[in-house]
Amino acid sequence: MRRTILAAAALVMLGASTTVGLAAAPATAAPARRPVVFVHGAAGSAAQFETQAKRFAGNGYPVDLVDAIDYDYTFTAETSSAVLNRLEQRIDQLRRQTGATQVDLVAHSLGTFLSQDFLRSWTRAAKVAHYVNLDGATALSPPGGVSTLAIWGEGATLRRIWGATNVYQSDQSHTQTVTSVQSFQQMYRFFTGGAPATTDVVAEPGPISLSGRAVLFPANDPATGTRVDVYEVDPGTGRRRTAQPLAQYAIGADGAFGPFSAAPGARYEFAVNHSTGQVQHQYFQPFQRTDRLIRLLTNRPGEGIGGRVPVSPRHSALTITRYKEWWGDQGTSGDSLTVDGVELLNAVTAPRERRVIGVFAHDQNLDQRTDTSADLADFDETFLTGIDVYIPADADASGAITLAVRSRAGGGTQRFTVPNWPSDTDRIAVTVADL
Repeated sequence: MRRTILAAAALVMLGASTTVGLAAAPATAAPARRPVVFVHGAAGSAAQFETQAKRFAGNGYPVDLVDAIDYDYTFTAETSSAVLNRLEQRIDQLRRQTGATQVDLVAHSLGTFLSQDFLRSWTRAAKVAHYVNLDGATALSPPGGVSTLAIWGEGATLRRIWGATNVYQSDQSHTQTVTSVQSFQQMYRFFTGGAPATTDVVAEPGPISLSGRAVLFPANDPATGTRVDVYEVDPGTGRRRTAQPLAQYAIGADGAFGPFSAAPGARYEFAVNHSTGQVQHQYFQPFQRTDRLIRLLTNRPGEGIGGRVPVSPRHSALTITRYKEWWGDQGTSGDSLTVDGVELLNAVTAPRERRVIGVFAHDQNLDQRTDTSADLADFDETFLTGIDVYIPADADASGAITLAVRSRAGGGTQRFTVPNWPSDTDRIAVTVADL
């Protein structure tokens, strides 16, 4: 199995002790809320911090106080030094906008290596009040002398940052350490000195504002030249409520779209239109409150990971993403994901150690047959899986596809119904909440 640099990075150094429970509040904690900046890991994006941003907002943080940067984890088009320069520019921008002298920095996995490198500069470290290291690099001392909280997921409990508060959430998977309630509680207390009033994503009365970026996965390059059309859809059928989009955005050099005024309880389709005519239809659960970190992950037709998907007018192709790993080999302690009643997760397609967050479901052999017992070589990567499942398509997408998700965390069944767009002209992406 091919492994990204992320899989090896988390075990670079070993320490020797364990701290559990809530992070201790910094002795010099100030009541004022500082900006929070998130740096993702390999094959990640700012979207992994969406839920936490909403939790912070539900506890009194202004929505523009929580931000993130995106980058290409292969550093093909941009060096790591250039990424760190952009991080510093974003930190300086937030300091100017808010009047804060410092920010709180959060990083995950590969992002912790970048962030620790960033903090080795004393001038840069002086701009950071608190640093949170999520399941990534170890260290012999707090990076840059900055007050540090290190949260570790499943794996060796010898990992640590010496001199930091080290917390072990050993029942949580790698990406789950970014999105979990427990991590939010730790971060909030560490930043503010007190417990949050709520850990829920509290719905706003509306209207809410939605904005973000359309980017090419996994490089996070802007999807320049595409157009994003926004439609409200019927939650029971996934069909558009209006023939014309509620909003349209031409995607430029920064990849940005929005802001779009939305209803907190409504469901929306974000249609990414490529210049070739292919459309990627992206569906989400109701956003509940303002969201500035939406990422529409796409590929140009025939390129990237999307180019590995066999296509035809007879079947639909789905990408299903959740920023908490899918566990298919843990029995009743795992997850369930069905498409039209067919269970996709098992010990082959989503073993716990694979850390799957992205599922590609399509008719792999173009034979109109389903075989969930095969491990598809084209998707044999950490964080990804490919599943051979035949999902019939209609030329006019007049049929429907039903998805049902039962999380190991409980909370009942999450359902999606979307049109059965044919894969030769259209792709379907569904993002499941990481709750």
